[in-house]
Amino acid sequence: MSVVDIPDIETVSNNADVYKRRIRRQWQLHGALLISLAILLLPVVLVALMSTQTKAEILNFTFLGIGSDGLSNYTTVLQEHGFLTYLKNSLVMATLISVGKVGISLLAALAIVFFDFRFKRAIFIFILLTLTLPVPIRIVPLFELMVKLNWNDTMLALVMPYFASATSVLLLRQHFESISESIVETAKLDGIGPIKFLVYVLIPMSKSMLIGLYVIAFIWSWNQYLWPLVAIQSESNQVVQVGLKQLQGAQAAGETLWGLIMAGTILALLPPLVILILANKPLLETFNVQTK
Repeated sequence: MSVVDIPDIETVSNNADVYKRRIRRQWQLHGALLISLAILLLPVVLVALMSTQTKAEILNFTFLGIGSDGLSNYTTVLQEHGFLTYLKNSLVMATLISVGKVGISLLAALAIVFFDFRFKRAIFIFILLTLTLPVPIRIVPLFELMVKLNWNDTMLALVMPYFASATSVLLLRQHFESISESIVETAKLDGIGPIKFLVYVLIPMSKSMLIGLYVIAFIWSWNQYLWPLVAIQSESNQVVQVGLKQLQGAQAAGETLWGLIMAGTILALLPPLVILILANKPLLETFNVQTK
């Protein structure tokens, strides 16, 4: 007959203390996260509430509920201030830039990692050096180029200058270099060419990375303001960020219509927010953040 070891009272007490401390730390961590989340969401909630309020309700700082205007501010912004056109133009611009960035970066990273050619390292360093050129430095020569090509005030002027992305090339290069050499050798032995290797091997293995890069490029493109302001003159071709700035000129009795501005802000926020929510897991995996 075996003897079962029964832990003494001191051991049980120590284990209980350890468990209580662990629970306490978890509560503290979750509490800190909830407080941080509330602080981050508070401005968005206030903007959403103000987008439904009248001018008098917005100026009444003690009023924090849903306003009496309801969705009328959104209807006014979409119909009378051309925001529907601005949203469509921004969606087309951001989609084209994102697809172009990912596609060109994919081909560039493929060449840099899997092909041997002269000055490969120098070319890669040159690509990285383009990161040191901020947008304001490139505005004047880009604008002159668009005028010479007769692309000024067109969608081509918005998307073509931003197809190349050194950051995307760098991330894809690092990802491709982590792929096992045996996979590359097996593809060569099977007679798979570069295009088939890209389509049937690299892209399926890099799906999360590509989606993450697309999301980053989309949000970056959607938030563009300076270049569209310079390159586009007609309102029918303008984008949502410039349109949001133009809403500040909408006045009644000499006062800014903050309800319209807040409604426009929420409309400008929704498309990138939806994409960010839908693709949050691939985006985290792009930065090597473990997800379940």
